[in-house]
Amino acid sequence: MSTTETNHANLTALLEGISTGRLMEVFETYYADDVVMSENGAEDPARVGKDANRGYEQYFVDNAEWHGMKVGPVIADGDNTGYRCWMDLSFQGQRMQRDQWAHQEWKNGKIVKETFYYGG
Repeated sequence: MSTTETNHANLTALLEGISTGRLMEVFETYYADDVVMSENGAEDPARVGKDANRGYEQYFVDNAEWHGMKVGPVIADGDNTGYRCWMDLSFQGQRMQRDQWAHQEWKNGKIVKETFYYGG
């Protein structure tokens, strides 16, 4: 299996995990110890490393209620993957819809960098 095929399969499994309420499980499986995550391309020193990002992901899980999620397209090219996701959720009791793109960079089967892009 090529790198592109492997990363596409891993991303598909990650998205299936998110959509079935297993975000923390797939986070542990698919994210590298030195992962760097960001929102709209803004670097945040607090989002460097798996331990730091685990806290952000757990906070999201603890405060979000999902009403719907649609994913597509999912794309892969070598060590780069991406997907578009539409989400309908309540966060801290406030209902919102979000249309976002996410880009991942992979190394050795793990995400080492992930950026989420969305408006307002």
